[in-house]
Amino acid sequence: WGFKFYISLCGAQVTFIYIAMTTHEFLFGALAELVDNSRDANATRIDIYTEKRPDLRGGFILCFLDDGTGMDPSEATHVIQFGKSSKRFPESTHIGQYGNGLKSGSMRIGKDFILFTKKDDKLTCLFLSRTFHEEEGLDEVIVPLPSWDAKTQQPLTQDTEKYATETELIFKYSPFKNEEQLFRQFKKIEGPSGTLVVVYNLKLMDNREPELDVETDHQDIQMAGTPVEGVKPERRSFRAYAAVLYIDPRMRIFIQGHKVRTKRLSCCLYNPRMYKYTSTRFKTRAEQEVKKADHLSKLAEEKAREAESKARALEIKLGDDLSKEARAALRKAQDSAVALRAEATRKQAIHASKQKALKEPKELNFIFGVNIERRDQDGMFVYNCSRLIKMYEKTGPQLEGGMACGGVVGVVDVPYLVLEPTHNKQDFADAKEYRHLLRAMGEYLAQYWKDIGIAQKGIVKFWDEFGYLSANWNSVPSNELRFRRRRAMEIPVTIQCDKCLKWRTLPFQMDAVDKRYPDSWVCLMNPDGTQDRCDASEQKQNLPIGVLRKDIKSSEDKQKDISEKIRQQQEKLEAMQKTTTVKSAADIKQLPLDVSTKPAEQRTPQPTRSSQRAAPRPRSPPLPAVVRKVVSQPQIAKTPPPKATPPSRPTRTPPAPPTPSKAKSSPAPATKATKPAAKPVAPPPPPPPPTKSPARRSVTQSRATTPSSAKTAGKQTPTSKKENLKKGRVQEEEDAEEEESEEEEEEEEEEDDEEDSASEEDEPQPKKSKMAVQARGKAVVEKKTAAATAAVKQTNAEVITNSTNEDLKKDAIKNAQKDKGIQVEAKVNGDWFTGRVTAVETGKENVRWKVKFDYVPMNTPRDRWVFKGSDDVRLMRPASPESRSPDTNQGPARSVTPPTAAEPDTTQSGPSRETTEGLVTMMRTLLRYFFPPDFRIPKDSVNTMSAEDLVAFPIKEYFQQYEAGLQSLCNSYQTRAESRARAVEEKSSGAETKLRESEEKLRKLRTNIVALLQKVQEDIEISSDDELDAYIEDLVTKGE
Repeated sequence: WGFKFYISLCGAQVTFIYIAMTTHEFLFGALAELVDNSRDANATRIDIYTEKRPDLRGGFILCFLDDGTGMDPSEATHVIQFGKSSKRFPESTHIGQYGNGLKSGSMRIGKDFILFTKKDDKLTCLFLSRTFHEEEGLDEVIVPLPSWDAKTQQPLTQDTEKYATETELIFKYSPFKNEEQLFRQFKKIEGPSGTLVVVYNLKLMDNREPELDVETDHQDIQMAGTPVEGVKPERRSFRAYAAVLYIDPRMRIFIQGHKVRTKRLSCCLYNPRMYKYTSTRFKTRAEQEVKKADHLSKLAEEKAREAESKARALEIKLGDDLSKEARAALRKAQDSAVALRAEATRKQAIHASKQKALKEPKELNFIFGVNIERRDQDGMFVYNCSRLIKMYEKTGPQLEGGMACGGVVGVVDVPYLVLEPTHNKQDFADAKEYRHLLRAMGEYLAQYWKDIGIAQKGIVKFWDEFGYLSANWNSVPSNELRFRRRRAMEIPVTIQCDKCLKWRTLPFQMDAVDKRYPDSWVCLMNPDGTQDRCDASEQKQNLPIGVLRKDIKSSEDKQKDISEKIRQQQEKLEAMQKTTTVKSAADIKQLPLDVSTKPAEQRTPQPTRSSQRAAPRPRSPPLPAVVRKVVSQPQIAKTPPPKATPPSRPTRTPPAPPTPSKAKSSPAPATKATKPAAKPVAPPPPPPPPTKSPARRSVTQSRATTPSSAKTAGKQTPTSKKENLKKGRVQEEEDAEEEESEEEEEEEEEEDDEEDSASEEDEPQPKKSKMAVQARGKAVVEKKTAAATAAVKQTNAEVITNSTNEDLKKDAIKNAQKDKGIQVEAKVNGDWFTGRVTAVETGKENVRWKVKFDYVPMNTPRDRWVFKGSDDVRLMRPASPESRSPDTNQGPARSVTPPTAAEPDTTQSGPSRETTEGLVTMMRTLLRYFFPPDFRIPKDSVNTMSAEDLVAFPIKEYFQQYEAGLQSLCNSYQTRAESRARAVEEKSSGAETKLRESEEKLRKLRTNIVALLQKVQEDIEISSDDELDAYIEDLVTKGE
């Protein structure tokens, strides 16, 4: 076929087809476009079904059949004109406005479509095929459009060549290969009018399967490749999407031959409420209409002026010519001028009315309700001219992700003059105004949440009433009968009559819970006698009207908000000022590093400290005693013969003073560490080691006590070291646990200090530097004093190390008995519980503790025996090593250590420390016992809180949340009691009613019996009920 045969069929450029096919990202939106066309055609029924065609791509064809008004041949020609629609006018309630829905929707579903329509006994077929255009290599849209007479089935056109060309193309590229098959499709339109759209050569996915899945559910059309979990049903199932597609459905929709149970969302919600929203913000569409009306009025005015000028000129030209033709021409020109003037006046009035309407506020109705059937399916449903545009839009408190406003569904229908949708009807053209609409809905949503009072009664309790027993928000409600009845009682069934299409609300019936109503349900089946006829008017849903109450802030609250905003902005500004942009190596040198910014006299001892900080403390748990001693041996080999060493100890006794002596006895490492800082000042070599030792001790004093003791013990006597390891194993295990917890605390503290600022770490350093300068003149005296002190300590160490086995055993038993009363944590069934050691048993190789718990659940024993040092028990926040050291060892230390290097004495007496630990434990127990649910601090973290953490604990917030939870619990008990009292009252009133009815029946029965007896025996006289009862009893006795 040459292009000359198709030139009479051209409609548009082919590029328009490709633009149309990319309009819809959401595939169900493309299907909905074809459903919209049926609704705009006033169809009362649409059938969406598939037919298997293995010879076509996708394996089936998709059909849309409706009983709407249809199209005649002239109206069908508008279909091929992109962007032209007869439904676009300001007062239009039609969904279609752009004239692209049929093309964009069908081209998104498949590659080709063919349309059959019927109206006024005329049959029209429209064929639009991309396959045809690609194979023929055409740049113009060629649309065959043959038509026939419905009665004679003869073509309406007189151009036989054009008709032959059109039908030949349809037979070649469509699924229907002859006229008989075409007329078979027309016969599917059973009424006097209707339309059938057939889409074929469907789009495929990467796995060569069609995008629409019709095999999984034969009663549905589903989105292929969509998971069941985590996807809303309307995005997976077209049946679910079609059920909520229109806010007020008036058309029956059948998918694969089964009726869709359409929904009016406002009738499917618990406790619905309406809010009137008024705003002058939405002006975009109205301003466009004003501009358009202004333009049209000016054109009409120009045409009217031109016609009037033409009529006047003709009147002057004719002059005295009174011929019939002249008078007819003049009258025609004048009539045309009058008509155009009337049209101009009308359009000016329209422009004036639209200009006035532009200033008037727009009013919208927000409807909110709770979705108790599926609480996870919540959010805003935004309709435009009754057509769904956006669904499950979160706004207001729902954006915070908490339980507030969870399960609430909002519904709003926005007219075209307020917001205009995009071409694919999946969004709004003016995104700014749409965001404003969502913000407004968020404010009204918060007001609705306050009005229904769910939060005041208890959110968890509310959902428990309807069967949501799981903590998982996305879980489905319980399917127990009592919960199904509870949900059914709150939401009455609203169903649409299959005949008159009116909505009827059925009265609640206990036996109708979960009842499946037939697809052909009609008003005659309604148990409500007032609504059981199709001619009965439809009852409007009576919704309570809510009012937005904005919180009026006091001047103090406003001042607080302003202060808070100022503080936040200042913090942002400070953070921006602290941030330095590095663009080159020169910028790196200019960074405020500690080493480069400190004065020379302060940098002299700093390298020693920084070299020690290169490995400040291990991040892993502390090494066992044996490993520590083995690791320390290479360092001992490098050290010269000891002149003075700190005393070793078999128990946890941290020697505070040995730091100067240690520095003196190991000059080689100290000198090596001092080399990097030799540039600024050139002091004599001896002074840096004494300065280095206090600096290192100030950083690692609390953790270095045990390792230093182990090292010196290894240096002194290997034999006594083995004996101490073998005979003091119990104490070593306790020491390891204490060291681990202490080092963890110290790591956290040091990390916090490092994060605060580098200057805080180096605060003691200037003092030590000055001390080093001042002490240079006294270096010889310091050395002698240190040597003498070290010799005395060496003697003490030998005495301690050479203790006998009997003394060690006695000390171990004595120390074990001292464990009574200490605070520990023991593991029971995988959980840790706090308690106190109440009894101690000493064995040959181990020690047992009896732990009495402070608080445990009812099914857990109150006390338990555990082995000391095992994995089932641990000490609660042991005190720092300095607080446990004897005063006898600290005395000489203070006399030798320079005043500037000495640490502040934080040692406390025994009773005071035990009292503090007891109070801390008691505080932890109290906090855990009354711990409110959903508190922002985890409950388990209370077990590890120190005294400082407890002091900083937000106790006011804790009390407020506890009181709120207690109040909620009391309210739930009160509500439950009130509901039970109401149930009892209702039951009692029902029983009283039945009693009165029974008494009335008995009275009537006695009256009837008396009347019956008087008819049988006229002279009988019975004056009271007792006489009647006695008489009947006597008759019964005689009869027997």
